[in-house]
Amino acid sequence: MTQPDPDTEKDLGEIIADEIDPEMVGPYRFPDPSRRRVAGYIYLLLTVLVAVVIEPWVALLPLGVAIWHFLAAWPLRFEQEEALPRAARAVDFAVGHASAAVAFHGLRARPQWSVILYSAVEPPDQRALVTLDAVTGEVVGEPYVEKLPATG
Repeated sequence: MTQPDPDTEKDLGEIIADEIDPEMVGPYRFPDPSRRRVAGYIYLLLTVLVAVVIEPWVALLPLGVAIWHFLAAWPLRFEQEEALPRAARAVDFAVGHASAAVAFHGLRARPQWSVILYSAVEPPDQRALVTLDAVTGEVVGEPYVEKLPATG
């Protein structure tokens, strides 16, 4: 068994550390789920190869995966910058801090923004969770709003 080269590990650690910037603040551009079509085409190519080289019935598995990739290739039409103000309009308090994350729901993995909102008072006295469909921009269900306990 060979030992890892400490010089190589150090170089990799320095490269990773350079790419991680804890001071960076701002929107993160989430990759568009419609890129799943690329994987779908790769699985279609694999389906043809398996059908020709091995057996046609064995090709059903990569074909099923290819079909799923095409069905789950939703376009991300609403980015974080659009999701935050839409979510803020769904609650009845002035919004201060907010954060959004993409989650995928259902068999076809439809993208949805989960937005957490805090009231603008200091310290916040309310928070809410608003879910938005990332394809249509519509609010999904009722926003969950709760009062926060007073601190201090």
